[in-house]
Amino acid sequence: MAAMAAPTYLTPEAYLELERKATRKSEYVNGEIIAMAGASFAHNFITLDTATHLNNELMDGNCQVAATGDLRVKVSRTGSYFYPDIVVVCGEPRAADNTFDMLLNPTLIVEVLSSSTETYDREEKFTHYRQIDTLQEYILISQENVQVVQYRRQEPEWIPTEFRALVDVVPLVSIGCELPLQHIYRRVKFDSDH
Repeated sequence: MAAMAAPTYLTPEAYLELERKATRKSEYVNGEIIAMAGASFAHNFITLDTATHLNNELMDGNCQVAATGDLRVKVSRTGSYFYPDIVVVCGEPRAADNTFDMLLNPTLIVEVLSSSTETYDREEKFTHYRQIDTLQEYILISQENVQVVQYRRQEPEWIPTEFRALVDVVPLVSIGCELPLQHIYRRVKFDSDH
């Protein structure tokens, strides 16, 4: 989850040097540092429950799940760095350097949307993520209502599919499993639930 801040322009090397010492996370896009904002209960519950389900599904396979926004993804073509809410890598993870905190080859990325980050996640981040050759699926999960949008790479396009009912199941073809919306939203209460 990110919140826009006053522009601060740095080289990628300067960003990484600062970021590795920082107590708060920031993303890096087009020379600009974007401070990360805190997350709501709903955001945390959705992220944890989604990652737990994926981790259980993938436990004995070739794919691995990383969550909590601690693993940075580098988009080599654009020189940008992001902290996805959840990232899945299949095969051997490739790091950008010997610090092993920047993944180069994600297969699937999940972002949990909030009102302050929705446009950023849907537009700017996705524009960068599409430049990653290994990325096959991008999942956007709303925390405001039951809504999941799945983008699947089908060269030369990314095809969106929307899911809006708790009985829906998202087929995650790239990692060989399914994601039921019931699992995503199991602990989230919406205004209409009162």
